[in-house]
Amino acid sequence: MEDGEELYAEAGSMMLMKGDIKVRSVIIDVMQERSLIKGLLEALGRKALAGETVFHNVFRGPGEVWLTPGLPGGIEYVELSGDCWTFQDYSYLAHHGDVKLDLAWKGKRGLHFGDLVWLEACGSGGVWVSGYGYVRWVEVPEGEEVVIDNMHFVALPEGARWEVEKFGDLKSFLFGGEGYVVKVRGPTRVLVQTRILPPLAVALARFMPGKLLDLIRPKL
Repeated sequence: MEDGEELYAEAGSMMLMKGDIKVRSVIIDVMQERSLIKGLLEALGRKALAGETVFHNVFRGPGEVWLTPGLPGGIEYVELSGDCWTFQDYSYLAHHGDVKLDLAWKGKRGLHFGDLVWLEACGSGGVWVSGYGYVRWVEVPEGEEVVIDNMHFVALPEGARWEVEKFGDLKSFLFGGEGYVVKVRGPTRVLVQTRILPPLAVALARFMPGKLLDLIRPKL
Protein backbone atom coordinates (compact mmCIF):
# COMPACT_ATOMS: atom_id res chain seq x y z
CA MET A 1 0.00 0.00 0.00
CA GLU A 2 1.16 3.52 -0.80
CA ASP A 3 1.18 6.25 1.82
CA GLY A 4 -2.40 6.91 2.96
CA GLU A 5 -3.98 3.89 1.23
CA GLU A 6 -6.28 1.82 3.45
CA LEU A 7 -7.33 -1.80 3.54
CA TYR A 8 -10.29 -3.17 5.53
CA ALA A 9 -9.99 -6.80 6.65
CA GLU A 10 -11.75 -9.37 8.79
CA ALA A 11 -10.58 -9.42 12.40
CA GLY A 12 -7.89 -12.06 12.91
CA SER A 13 -6.91 -12.35 9.23
CA MET A 14 -3.53 -10.55 9.40
CA MET A 15 -0.55 -12.82 8.82
CA LEU A 16 2.36 -10.38 8.33
CA MET A 17 3.04 -6.64 8.05
CA LYS A 18 6.02 -4.71 6.67
CA GLY A 19 6.68 -1.00 6.59
CA ASP A 20 5.10 1.86 8.49
CA ILE A 21 1.60 0.35 8.76
CA LYS A 22 -0.92 1.95 11.11
CA VAL A 23 -3.79 -0.22 12.37
CA ARG A 24 -7.12 0.60 13.99
CA SER A 25 -10.24 -1.50 14.66
CA VAL A 26 -13.65 -0.20 13.58
CA ILE A 27 -17.25 -1.25 13.06
CA ILE A 28 -17.55 -0.41 9.39
CA ASP A 29 -21.37 -0.47 9.51
CA VAL A 30 -21.29 2.44 11.98
CA MET A 31 -18.95 4.34 9.64
CA GLN A 32 -21.24 3.68 6.67
CA GLU A 33 -24.52 4.48 8.41
CA ARG A 34 -23.21 7.43 10.49
CA SER A 35 -25.36 5.98 13.29
CA LEU A 36 -24.10 3.93 16.22
CA ILE A 37 -27.32 2.03 16.91
CA LYS A 38 -28.22 1.28 13.29
CA GLY A 39 -24.65 0.42 12.37
CA LEU A 40 -24.20 -1.88 15.36
CA LEU A 41 -27.44 -3.70 14.57
CA GLU A 42 -26.32 -4.22 10.98
CA ALA A 43 -22.93 -5.51 12.14
CA LEU A 44 -24.56 -7.94 14.55
CA GLY A 45 -26.90 -9.05 11.77
CA ARG A 46 -23.98 -9.82 9.48
CA LYS A 47 -22.31 -11.70 12.32
CA ALA A 48 -25.38 -13.81 13.08
CA LEU A 49 -26.58 -14.45 9.53
CA ALA A 50 -23.48 -14.33 7.34
CA GLY A 51 -20.71 -15.32 9.74
CA GLU A 52 -18.77 -12.06 9.40
CA THR A 53 -16.89 -10.37 12.25
CA VAL A 54 -18.44 -7.34 13.95
CA PHE A 55 -15.11 -5.46 14.00
CA HIS A 56 -12.78 -4.95 11.05
CA ASN A 57 -9.14 -3.94 11.13
CA VAL A 58 -8.13 -0.97 8.99
CA PHE A 59 -4.53 -1.02 7.75
CA ARG A 60 -3.10 2.28 6.51
CA GLY A 61 0.05 2.48 4.41
CA PRO A 62 2.80 2.88 3.48
CA GLY A 63 3.75 -0.77 3.74
CA GLU A 64 2.68 -4.30 2.99
CA VAL A 65 0.04 -6.53 4.59
CA TRP A 66 -0.39 -10.27 4.15
CA LEU A 67 -3.81 -11.73 4.91
CA THR A 68 -4.92 -15.31 5.34
CA PRO A 69 -8.46 -16.81 5.52
CA GLY A 70 -9.73 -18.97 8.34
CA LEU A 71 -10.15 -22.04 6.13
CA PRO A 72 -7.42 -23.65 4.01
CA GLY A 73 -7.97 -22.48 0.47
CA GLY A 74 -7.46 -19.92 -2.23
CA ILE A 75 -8.09 -16.18 -2.46
CA GLU A 76 -9.40 -14.23 -5.46
CA TYR A 77 -9.84 -10.51 -6.08
CA VAL A 78 -13.17 -9.13 -7.35
CA GLU A 79 -13.01 -5.64 -8.82
CA LEU A 80 -15.96 -3.33 -8.25
CA SER A 81 -16.73 -0.46 -10.63
CA GLY A 82 -19.93 0.97 -9.24
CA ASP A 83 -21.61 -2.44 -9.31
CA CYS A 84 -22.50 -5.15 -6.78
CA TRP A 85 -21.36 -8.72 -6.19
CA THR A 86 -22.97 -11.34 -3.99
CA PHE A 87 -20.83 -13.79 -2.00
CA GLN A 88 -21.52 -16.95 -0.07
CA ASP A 89 -21.33 -16.95 3.73
CA TYR A 90 -17.82 -16.75 5.24
CA SER A 91 -16.06 -15.96 1.94
CA TYR A 92 -15.36 -12.26 2.54
CA LEU A 93 -11.77 -11.54 3.57
CA ALA A 94 -11.00 -7.86 2.90
CA HIS A 95 -11.78 -4.86 0.72
CA HIS A 96 -10.48 -1.45 -0.32
CA GLY A 97 -12.06 1.65 -1.78
CA ASP A 98 -15.60 3.01 -1.38
CA VAL A 99 -17.33 -0.32 -0.75
CA LYS A 100 -20.47 -0.97 1.31
CA LEU A 101 -21.09 -4.41 2.80
CA ASP A 102 -24.64 -5.56 3.40
CA LEU A 103 -26.79 -8.66 3.68
CA ALA A 104 -28.37 -9.96 0.48
CA TRP A 105 -31.56 -11.97 0.79
CA LYS A 106 -31.70 -15.04 -1.42
CA GLY A 107 -35.47 -15.27 -1.30
CA LYS A 108 -37.14 -18.64 -1.76
CA ARG A 109 -34.13 -19.90 -3.70
CA GLY A 110 -32.14 -19.68 -0.47
CA LEU A 111 -34.24 -22.43 1.08
CA HIS A 112 -32.44 -24.92 -1.15
CA PHE A 113 -29.09 -23.70 0.17
CA GLY A 114 -30.09 -24.19 3.79
CA ASP A 115 -29.96 -20.47 4.61
CA LEU A 116 -31.57 -17.26 3.40
CA VAL A 117 -28.79 -14.68 3.21
CA TRP A 118 -25.55 -13.99 1.44
CA LEU A 119 -23.18 -11.06 1.76
CA GLU A 120 -23.35 -8.25 -0.80
CA ALA A 121 -20.59 -5.77 -1.64
CA CYS A 122 -21.37 -2.65 -3.69
CA GLY A 123 -19.32 0.35 -4.75
CA SER A 124 -15.98 1.18 -6.32
CA GLY A 125 -12.79 -0.61 -5.32
CA GLY A 126 -12.35 -4.32 -4.80
CA VAL A 127 -13.00 -7.27 -2.52
CA TRP A 128 -10.82 -10.26 -1.70
CA VAL A 129 -12.80 -13.46 -1.21
CA SER A 130 -11.67 -16.88 -0.08
CA GLY A 131 -12.93 -20.40 -0.61
CA TYR A 132 -12.27 -23.85 0.72
CA GLY A 133 -9.79 -25.47 -1.68
CA TYR A 134 -8.89 -23.70 -4.91
CA VAL A 135 -11.02 -20.74 -6.05
CA ARG A 136 -11.63 -20.61 -9.79
CA TRP A 137 -13.24 -18.20 -12.26
CA VAL A 138 -15.79 -19.72 -14.62
CA GLU A 139 -16.60 -17.69 -17.74
CA VAL A 140 -20.10 -18.27 -19.13
CA PRO A 141 -20.47 -16.91 -22.70
CA GLU A 142 -23.67 -15.53 -24.18
CA GLY A 143 -26.15 -18.29 -25.01
CA GLU A 144 -24.45 -20.87 -22.78
CA GLU A 145 -25.07 -22.08 -19.26
CA VAL A 146 -23.24 -23.98 -16.54
CA VAL A 147 -24.58 -26.18 -13.78
CA ILE A 148 -22.73 -25.82 -10.45
CA ASP A 149 -23.17 -27.86 -7.31
CA ASN A 150 -24.74 -25.43 -4.85
CA MET A 151 -22.06 -25.99 -2.20
CA HIS A 152 -19.22 -25.21 -4.63
CA PHE A 153 -20.75 -21.83 -5.46
CA VAL A 154 -18.84 -18.76 -4.15
CA ALA A 155 -19.88 -15.52 -5.90
CA LEU A 156 -21.63 -13.94 -8.85
CA PRO A 157 -22.33 -10.37 -10.05
CA GLU A 158 -25.56 -8.49 -9.64
CA GLY A 159 -27.87 -9.08 -12.57
CA ALA A 160 -26.58 -12.57 -13.37
CA ARG A 161 -29.32 -14.96 -14.43
CA TRP A 162 -29.41 -18.03 -12.21
CA GLU A 163 -31.81 -20.50 -10.69
CA VAL A 164 -31.74 -23.47 -8.34
CA GLU A 165 -32.97 -26.86 -9.46
CA LYS A 166 -32.75 -30.51 -8.50
CA PHE A 167 -29.86 -32.59 -9.82
CA GLY A 168 -31.03 -34.92 -12.62
CA ASP A 169 -34.07 -37.16 -12.23
CA LEU A 170 -35.56 -38.24 -8.90
CA LYS A 171 -33.14 -41.16 -8.53
CA SER A 172 -30.12 -38.93 -9.21
CA PHE A 173 -31.48 -36.27 -6.84
CA LEU A 174 -31.87 -38.77 -4.00
CA PHE A 175 -28.79 -40.93 -4.53
CA GLY A 176 -26.42 -39.00 -6.80
CA GLY A 177 -24.78 -37.07 -3.97
CA GLU A 178 -25.43 -33.64 -5.48
CA GLY A 179 -28.93 -32.65 -4.31
CA TYR A 180 -29.52 -29.11 -5.54
CA VAL A 181 -27.48 -27.35 -8.22
CA VAL A 182 -27.22 -23.79 -9.51
CA LYS A 183 -27.86 -23.18 -13.20
CA VAL A 184 -26.17 -19.96 -14.39
CA ARG A 185 -26.81 -18.46 -17.84
CA GLY A 186 -24.35 -16.28 -19.73
CA PRO A 187 -22.97 -13.84 -20.37
CA THR A 188 -21.44 -13.65 -16.91
CA ARG A 189 -18.60 -14.95 -14.78
CA VAL A 190 -18.84 -16.93 -11.55
CA LEU A 191 -16.47 -17.86 -8.73
CA VAL A 192 -16.46 -21.47 -7.52
CA GLN A 193 -14.50 -23.43 -4.91
CA THR A 194 -13.07 -26.90 -5.50
CA ARG A 195 -13.86 -28.31 -2.05
CA ILE A 196 -16.80 -28.19 0.39
CA LEU A 197 -17.04 -28.24 4.17
CA PRO A 198 -19.49 -31.09 5.03
CA PRO A 199 -17.00 -33.93 4.28
CA LEU A 200 -14.40 -32.11 6.40
CA ALA A 201 -16.91 -31.75 9.24
CA VAL A 202 -17.70 -35.48 9.09
CA ALA A 203 -13.99 -36.34 9.16
CA LEU A 204 -13.31 -34.01 12.11
CA ALA A 205 -16.29 -35.40 14.03
CA ARG A 206 -14.30 -38.63 14.45
CA PHE A 207 -11.82 -36.71 16.57
CA MET A 208 -14.21 -34.77 18.79
CA PRO A 209 -13.49 -34.98 22.56
CA GLY A 210 -15.46 -38.14 23.33
CA LYS A 211 -13.98 -40.15 20.48
CA LEU A 212 -10.59 -38.52 20.90
CA LEU A 213 -10.35 -40.02 24.38
CA ASP A 214 -11.09 -43.45 22.94
CA LEU A 215 -8.27 -42.98 20.45
CA ILE A 216 -5.63 -41.99 22.99
CA ARG A 217 -6.71 -44.19 25.94
CA PRO A 218 -4.52 -47.19 24.89
CA LYS A 219 -1.51 -44.85 25.07
CA LEU A 220 -2.23 -43.65 28.61
